[in-house]
Amino acid sequence: MLLLFSIYEIKPNLNNSAEILAFARKALYTEGQAILDLTQYLDEEFSGAVMSMLNSTGRVVVTGIGKSAIIGQKIVATFNSTGQPALFMHAADAIHGDLGMIQPGDVVIALSQSGNTPEIKVLIPLIKAYGYPVIAITGNKSSFLGLEADFVLSSTISEEACPLNLAPTTSSTAQLALGDALAICLIHLRGFSDADFARFHPGGALGKKLYLRVADISRHNASPKVSENADLKAVILSISEGLLGCTAVVNEHNKLLGIITDGDIRRTINQNLHHLVHVKASEMMTVNPLTVRPDTMATEALELMKSKDISQLVIEDETSQFAGIVHLHDLIREGFI
Repeated sequence: MLLLFSIYEIKPNLNNSAEILAFARKALYTEGQAILDLTQYLDEEFSGAVMSMLNSTGRVVVTGIGKSAIIGQKIVATFNSTGQPALFMHAADAIHGDLGMIQPGDVVIALSQSGNTPEIKVLIPLIKAYGYPVIAITGNKSSFLGLEADFVLSSTISEEACPLNLAPTTSSTAQLALGDALAICLIHLRGFSDADFARFHPGGALGKKLYLRVADISRHNASPKVSENADLKAVILSISEGLLGCTAVVNEHNKLLGIITDGDIRRTINQNLHHLVHVKASEMMTVNPLTVRPDTMATEALELMKSKDISQLVIEDETSQFAGIVHLHDLIREGFI
């Protein structure tokens, strides 16, 4: 206890904001520079690793231990979300039964900064014995892993961001960056599109931005509309019941003629205070309102609302029929803002 107390006593005083920010900037600069330096190590082995994954008939199995295992799990997540089937296999568990996770056609990526961890030394020969291609991400190409792998990607760094040069910080960032580079190359080579991305991200705001269309949203709303001859009372009731701040004006064939908003009602009252009983919807409406098609992407509708500084859009189908209304509040509710 006395020893621990004495250690804490000699810690530097970080109450100074400038000193704290200086430490943070140095850490970020160290890691950022290390990632830039990785470009000089990219060679034919990197290309070979990409082609090995591209041409495989199975999955990519990523393995590692310690901090490398955590980085490996993130690389797996990135692969899976960008069209490359992948799974994570912990190096320690692999030599105690999980080796059966690897199937014919799979490619293995092994992460180890030193390349000489005991688990890796036991695991790699077993993987090689079954003939699976091994891609190494290591900071030591002369290590056991570097010499045994079919393709070696160098994650060499000059120093860790850790002031003791011990905790995996820069090195783990380098591994992660190389994993991202592999995924990006596969995206380009496979022609992976935003539509493909949407298939793997159907949930949350990200997925909605990629696949949600205005018709998907408007079907949950009322579709307030009045005829061109409707009086002020009917217009106000339609707007109130629709809860969208507006109502469409249509003819007897449901063809869109215009839109009436709360603002139009206020302007009408100000201009026709003594003749409100005789005012018709056709006199209050905005003719040729801004419209969108039912298959318009919700993100596109949002940008349109922002650019025109409006809160709702009328949906009009290909035959100019009124098909509903989408409101800014709908997009907020869906997490677009």
